[in-house]
Amino acid sequence: MSAYPTPAELLEAPHIGTVIAESNFTFTRDSLVRYAAASGDFNPIHYRDDVAQSVGLPGVLAHGMLTMGAAVQPVVDWAGDPARIIDYQVRFTRPVPVGAADGAAISVVATVGAVEDDIARIDLTVTFEEKTVLGKAQVRVSL
Repeated sequence: MSAYPTPAELLEAPHIGTVIAESNFTFTRDSLVRYAAASGDFNPIHYRDDVAQSVGLPGVLAHGMLTMGAAVQPVVDWAGDPARIIDYQVRFTRPVPVGAADGAAISVVATVGAVEDDIARIDLTVTFEEKTVLGKAQVRVSL
């Protein structure tokens, strides 16, 4: 039995402010290469420290869309069906540097922000090194 309310339970009684999912993801340089191959985004700031640093970045950065995609996954898992995701929006507020040795670990906490009719707004808190990397991250889920 899960400690989190299910979509059906939210429909019965909105649990505003309740965490419905939490997860951690680690991006490695290998993750970035694989994502680049899948997405076609071969911008060298995602795999070459020298290029990233030449444009004022601290080093190689995770793709914003990789971070965004990972962040919504706990909500998709919770919803039980990706088709239940009606809308998903974020603001990219801070880059995620991916170290060559340690990679980068992001944390995702999904909280019920609102429930209206049969739709829940799930607010995501996505952090790297305790700093928010996606702002106004909200997922609308059909209950």
